[in-house]
Amino acid sequence: MFQIVLHQPKIPPNTGNIIRLCANSGAGLHLIGPLGFELEDKKLIRAGLDYREFTSVHVYASLEEFIANEKPPRVLACSKFGGRPYHTVAFERGDALLFGSETEGLPDHIREGLPAEHLLRIPMLPDNRSLNLSNAVAVVLYEAWRQQGFEGAIF
Repeated sequence: MFQIVLHQPKIPPNTGNIIRLCANSGAGLHLIGPLGFELEDKKLIRAGLDYREFTSVHVYASLEEFIANEKPPRVLACSKFGGRPYHTVAFERGDALLFGSETEGLPDHIREGLPAEHLLRIPMLPDNRSLNLSNAVAVVLYEAWRQQGFEGAIF
C-alpha cells in the first residue's frame, strides 16, 4: 500500500514503534543507513513487540538504492522545511513517505532534490521544533490510508 522510508534513524524505540505501525496499517518499512542502532537492539524489539514478523523491513545503504530497487511512483518527504501541509496531498497507492532522522532531519541535498510540492509539513504551534518521529509517521500514514478508505482494515 504505502512505503515508509526512514533516513538514518537514530533512536531504536522510534523505529520499533514504526514497525508496529507498519504492521497494523499494511505499510512496508525501508531504512536508509547508516542506522544509529542494530536491528536486534533490545529497545527496538521491546517497542515493536512481536510485530516485526508482520511487516517487511528492508535496509538500504542510500536513498538512491531504495529508489532503484523499489521504484516508488512518488517520494513525498516530511520536513519542518516543507511548504505543503500534508493533509492537502492526494496520496496514491505505492507512495513512499520519507522521514529524516530524529536528530538531523532530512539532509539539504535530499530536500533540494525533490519537487517543492513533494515536501510536506505537519502543522504545529509556533516556536516548536518537531514532533516525535514515530508520531509524525503515524499522522501522515493514517491520512494517506484514510484517503484510500482504510483499505483492508477491520472496524
